[in-house]
Amino acid sequence: MTSFRRSLLQHGWQFKDGSLADEKWTSVSSVPSVVQLDLFNAGKIPDPFEATNELDVEWIGERQWIYRLQFLAPKLDKSEEADLVLEGLDTLATVYLNRRVILKSDNMFISHRVSVKEYLLSGQDNTLTIVFDSALLRGRELEKEHTEHRFIAHNGETGRLGIRKAQYHWGWDWGPVLMTAGPWRPIALETYQSRIEDVWVVYVVDEDLTRVRGTLHALTLRPAGDLTFKLEFDGVGVVCLKGSKDDEGVFRAPFSIQRPRLWYPSGYGKQSRYTLSAELAGDHGNLHKLSKETGFRRTELVRKPDRFGESFYFRVNNLDIFCGGSCWIPADNFLPRLTADDYRQWLQCMRDGNQVMVRVWGGGIYEHDSFYSICDELGLLVWQDFMFACGSYPVWPEMLENIKREAIHNCRRLRHHPCVIIYAGNNEDYQIQEQYGLDYKQSDRPQDWLKSNFPARYIYEHMLPAVVAEETTTAYWPCSPFTGGGKPSSDLTKGDVHQWNVWHGSQEKYQRFADIGGRFNSEFGMASFPVMSTIESFVKDESELYPSSRTLDFHNKADGHERRIATYVLENFRNAADLETWVYLTQLTQSETMLYAYRDWRRQWGHSRKCGGALVWQLNDCWPCSSWAIVDYYRRKKPAYYATKRILKPVAIGIRRKHHDWSVCHARPVNTLPFDVWVMSNQAQSVKGNLEVRFVSVRFGKDTRDPLIYENIDITSNGTTEVLQDTVDSSASDPIVLAAKLFVGGECISRDFDWPQPYKYLPLAVGTLKMELDRQSLRLSTDKPIKGIVFEERDDIALIDNGIDLVPGDDRVIDLSGFKGRVDELRWKSLI
Repeated sequence: MTSFRRSLLQHGWQFKDGSLADEKWTSVSSVPSVVQLDLFNAGKIPDPFEATNELDVEWIGERQWIYRLQFLAPKLDKSEEADLVLEGLDTLATVYLNRRVILKSDNMFISHRVSVKEYLLSGQDNTLTIVFDSALLRGRELEKEHTEHRFIAHNGETGRLGIRKAQYHWGWDWGPVLMTAGPWRPIALETYQSRIEDVWVVYVVDEDLTRVRGTLHALTLRPAGDLTFKLEFDGVGVVCLKGSKDDEGVFRAPFSIQRPRLWYPSGYGKQSRYTLSAELAGDHGNLHKLSKETGFRRTELVRKPDRFGESFYFRVNNLDIFCGGSCWIPADNFLPRLTADDYRQWLQCMRDGNQVMVRVWGGGIYEHDSFYSICDELGLLVWQDFMFACGSYPVWPEMLENIKREAIHNCRRLRHHPCVIIYAGNNEDYQIQEQYGLDYKQSDRPQDWLKSNFPARYIYEHMLPAVVAEETTTAYWPCSPFTGGGKPSSDLTKGDVHQWNVWHGSQEKYQRFADIGGRFNSEFGMASFPVMSTIESFVKDESELYPSSRTLDFHNKADGHERRIATYVLENFRNAADLETWVYLTQLTQSETMLYAYRDWRRQWGHSRKCGGALVWQLNDCWPCSSWAIVDYYRRKKPAYYATKRILKPVAIGIRRKHHDWSVCHARPVNTLPFDVWVMSNQAQSVKGNLEVRFVSVRFGKDTRDPLIYENIDITSNGTTEVLQDTVDSSASDPIVLAAKLFVGGECISRDFDWPQPYKYLPLAVGTLKMELDRQSLRLSTDKPIKGIVFEERDDIALIDNGIDLVPGDDRVIDLSGFKGRVDELRWKSLI
């Protein structure tokens, strides 16, 4: 029997406002928690997500909050130790045990283990008290105290730069100002005689993938016996070794596995994982056992000179991976209410959408353990930012030490996860350096960088790469975006780029994404409204249900969003007066943007790896709002999600006519334009396919010329196959939609459509949509082309596809999993 015991201190807590002398204690449902959740549960504040209630609860961030727990401690004998484990305190916390200070913490991202045997009343009631001071006020004070630094921040207050807390809590251009405080991750009491602190493996996979070899490690405290390592696969032992201990309590054992089961990204192979365990045994049995799931893979960030500049893409187990995926922000402003099931549903949504990479953005948090475990299981690669975003961060000595502890802690926490493929030093801080003309080239000595007006360079190019190299075998990149070599972060020939000249910047048309992409597009996007039911969840006053109401504007934090959304919608579509149609048009604009971006950049992947990946900003929201998310706060998918899903299929067809800029040409039509058709594949082997291209009159629904048929096409493995170039004749009076289909094994596996642009010039000759429901399958047919059929997202329906285009003679069947109603209950919209 093990001597190790862990007791969660979850229930029985109380809290109060420490800023008020006569404030009474109020019960807390459970810990982990933050003060807004506890105030709301106690009926003391309104729902911060409804209407403009955010304004009514901002005072919370300026107060001191106290949490208290009385608990019965177990009886301890002389051989036992007792530790209080605080996995996350948000953020400026002083911890008392029986009125004695045992810990002071000023970093939300670090876990703490405190030996408390000398303070603990064995077998008696104990009082644990945690005082949380205002991070908001302390940030302002630090800025005044450290006048040697120039505090520059985009989004939120500049005071956030001095506080190691999730930066989005100060507000961002997609999220509210909600300054949380509280024990946001679990707190536990652990007792033991001996304990294993950590177990990990350092390894290499041979180039031919036939062997993995390395060393197993276990860090122990007070080891009183032997330690045994085990590696198991599907419950079957693969390695069982005795460890040898050094003077610091670290056990090691070299190992080798022939023909290992390797871990692959989704769509490229199996997500094979091994169970790594370490077990301490004493005279009377097992003292402690610690196990982790891990996986073996050979990885490389490929950066080599080529005809486009310098490549930037990932190779896993000798396979080049096109990283189509999303950027991830925290999925709630109130983090403790996120469960492992929430993470599973979010990440399964990514995998179901044929995405392969998620970028954990640097203004949020190092995510919950379950996030990374689920990514391991689902085969989602993780690009992990360190938690710095959109600022020039100060670097006084205590701050640097704090950051180093944070980096070491989280690298050690994540190093067993095969999903984590790269660490990036920050989000967009080098763009701050460029915009404000801060020092960069004055010296190659890191100590000199600390004396410059961009001292954070020391963090990103010296401290963090050293920690990553010491603690992991994972690639490191100084920033997202970053190019290096003195080139600006907007350079398209090397490194990664945040391409915001669609929406921000020069506000290019989204049809131009093919021309303005970089070697790896780690951010780009288009904002839209959320699903109508989501809007109705926070707009409680029906008089506010119109496109530019105060409440709707309040729930879109992007600067200038009114002009930008209107610009992109009205450039492409006819105006709409009612809210539902306006919501639909914003979503259709976003969907078309994703189509043009992913389709062209994935095509470029197949041409000498010109584009190594595309990560949309962003997958998700932290509250119900209008934003760049392709899935809203309640996990209700927008049409953009489905457009991305279709173009990221394992094998997908693309068709596009040359872009004719109607605004530059003053709406003069061009009757004949060239178009291309190509096929994209991530398959390991070449496959055969047949292709059909039709030319369908938008006005009359008839084919204007014979279809183009190509049979037995050799579809290149893991690349792009250019199939044909032709021209289309399309007049203003009789516009033509190009409809392309790809067949493999006699089955249509992919479709793509190209419509005359802009959509606002198309005739309002609405096709007749016929819908036939057979159980939970919906058959759609039409007599004329219909653009953008969007069914209302409902929580009782799991739509497999949405936002689809339809032409005569090509009926579509949509799975409506979960739907138990009638056809006439389905709400839908289309463009024409």
